[in-house]
Amino acid sequence: MKIRLLVLSLFASSFAFAADIKQLAPTVVTATRVEANSFDLPVSIDVVSKSNIQDAQLKMNLSESLIRIPGITAQNRSQFSQDPQISTRGFGSRSSFGVRGLRIYVDGIPFTMPDGIGQPGNIDLGTIKAIEVMRGPFSSLYGNSSGGVVQLLTEDAPKTPEVSSEFLTGSYGTNRQNAKATGTVGNVDYLINFSNFETDGYRQNSNAKKEQFTAKVKINISDSTKLTMLANWMDMDAQDPLALARVQSSSTANTNAGVSVSVIERSAFDDPRATPSVASLANTRVSRKNQQIGFNLEHAFNDNNTINVISYVGKRDNLQYLSVYSPTGTSAPANRADGGRASGINRDFWGTEFRYTNKGQILDRAYQITAGINYGNMEDNRSDINAYSGVMLDSSNLANVNRREVNIAKNFDQYFQAQYALASSVDLHAGIRKTKVDIKVEDNLVNLTKDFSQTFNLKYRDSSGKLAYEKTTPVVGAVWKINPMLNIYANYGKGFETPNLIEIGFNDASAGTGPNLNLTPSQSDNYEIGAKAFANSNTRISTAIFKTNTDKEIVVQSSGAYTTYQNAGKTKRQGIEASIDSQLPNNFAIYGAYTFLDAKFDSSFSSAGVTVNAGNNIPGTYRQQIYGEASWKYPELGFYTAVETRYNSKVFVNDRNTDYADNYTVVNLRAGFQQSVSNWKFNEFLRVENITDKDYIGSIRVNDTNSRFFEPAVGRNWMVGVNANYRF
Repeated sequence: MKIRLLVLSLFASSFAFAADIKQLAPTVVTATRVEANSFDLPVSIDVVSKSNIQDAQLKMNLSESLIRIPGITAQNRSQFSQDPQISTRGFGSRSSFGVRGLRIYVDGIPFTMPDGIGQPGNIDLGTIKAIEVMRGPFSSLYGNSSGGVVQLLTEDAPKTPEVSSEFLTGSYGTNRQNAKATGTVGNVDYLINFSNFETDGYRQNSNAKKEQFTAKVKINISDSTKLTMLANWMDMDAQDPLALARVQSSSTANTNAGVSVSVIERSAFDDPRATPSVASLANTRVSRKNQQIGFNLEHAFNDNNTINVISYVGKRDNLQYLSVYSPTGTSAPANRADGGRASGINRDFWGTEFRYTNKGQILDRAYQITAGINYGNMEDNRSDINAYSGVMLDSSNLANVNRREVNIAKNFDQYFQAQYALASSVDLHAGIRKTKVDIKVEDNLVNLTKDFSQTFNLKYRDSSGKLAYEKTTPVVGAVWKINPMLNIYANYGKGFETPNLIEIGFNDASAGTGPNLNLTPSQSDNYEIGAKAFANSNTRISTAIFKTNTDKEIVVQSSGAYTTYQNAGKTKRQGIEASIDSQLPNNFAIYGAYTFLDAKFDSSFSSAGVTVNAGNNIPGTYRQQIYGEASWKYPELGFYTAVETRYNSKVFVNDRNTDYADNYTVVNLRAGFQQSVSNWKFNEFLRVENITDKDYIGSIRVNDTNSRFFEPAVGRNWMVGVNANYRF
């Protein structure tokens, strides 16, 4: 009898021990739209903690935090005129503007437009406490995006008011100042943050200045009703150094009638800090402003029924000066080395979402259902005006105007998501989403007269048109809880990725005519199996095997004066993701993430008159990526440090796989001290990146017609800073 009691006691203790272990798995909201333990969900989802977002980080690029997540490619372009290059499982790797194939949210408020383009540069990372990253089939429950979901969660206000200030400085004239106030007054929580950033840039023609303001106010109307307001403002000016070619060359081009100059195209591998001469001649740069405000009203009727009403509205102004250098060109401005275009976007956008959640029990088994509707609207006033030496020409002269139109994109979605405990050890998850995206182009240059067109030898036609895309995407998954320390899961889902306004913009790379009404959405079948386990009380391991078959993949057709896109045939993505997170004795810790991705075209297709063979790698996708981190803390002195190592295999730069960027390994170091003195907390920190001063290509521009594919990464660089926090 005593032996049986002892066995039962040990058995019960092991389950209690495992229950404590499971608390090490983070709580997430992205997969099910309500709080849930990530360990028990049949999805690949990881969380980046506040310390890995903010401690000894520049806090200017989302790529800083996402490089540690398996399945995610996050490349810093080493310049700020474009958003970082972020993709998941190969989705979004073609994007040159914004982020494709991923949907981005902050506190449930969309930062991805109805057409599918996300702008993470609007987000101030100094206010973020966690980033949830979901990959795989269940991402389709968030709309027309096949790859994944990135949800950023802002800090919660403390009960006692606090103010803090941070200053950092570093290589290449980099400076950042930050001021923050947060606290609680009565039933109102608040967070106010302002930051100012400036840099001369690593490469020539790459200086940048960026100011950001974020305000979050949460009103606890009652125990069951909460209203959260989130406002963001951003103002940025940044030069664009453009990408570089593999081989240095020189050409002769006209700058003015009868005057010729020698134009040098620098090599990315001989002079990584250089920029093509056309960048300085055309003064390529961007000015960008963005304002957005969103509201999230949450009301709990009781413990089992809640509703959320989310609404947002915003405005974005973007003016980008582009080069159109072509020494063999015959029409202005292509026959001038300083020729360019001023491409402008004035955007108004808004949207709303209503969501209802119910949970309870059926046949003594727990269930949860979530149903919602979502609507989004964006309206872009787009212009394209010739420029010389970075100066826009007179837009009242229609000979200088290439584009003047209104682009409208709308989405209307309905979704339903459910989970049910089929047995004590098996949970079933399923969902379905119906998405409709309407796109309309209104051409405002149709008033060109016949005489005017003939006078300037213009071949012009009405570029108005509209498109409608509609798709229903189901997803289903199950998790088998083998024991409290091991879960195995599998899921399947349909994917749906629509062309965005940039991709339908032109159907002729040289003339700039458009829109491209022949583009259709890509559609995919996504499969995934995985396991999540605790090796012991301090070590968590996750792994997933995935496969995606896509039809009508959208690819870059030509990237000359105007970038055009087309539908290719079939593609196949398959691979493995794995991660380990372990807390070791004596305040040591290790973290590692590994990604293997085999992303290929599965059928041949013709692009710009050239055949792309089946079996070629999808450009912009890395076959292997490894991230490793070893950290140590010495609490008695408030000291912390970590060594980060990142490896990326070679990456092809075009569909034909005729050129590539080599593999690389870089090592970074971060360290700091923290002290508490009375009501003050201080944090002094140091960060050194690329400590071996490795020359490597940090990101690429896919299918660039001028063969300027390569964006060199920064050599050895450093930053130091101090943060002071006062609690009242």
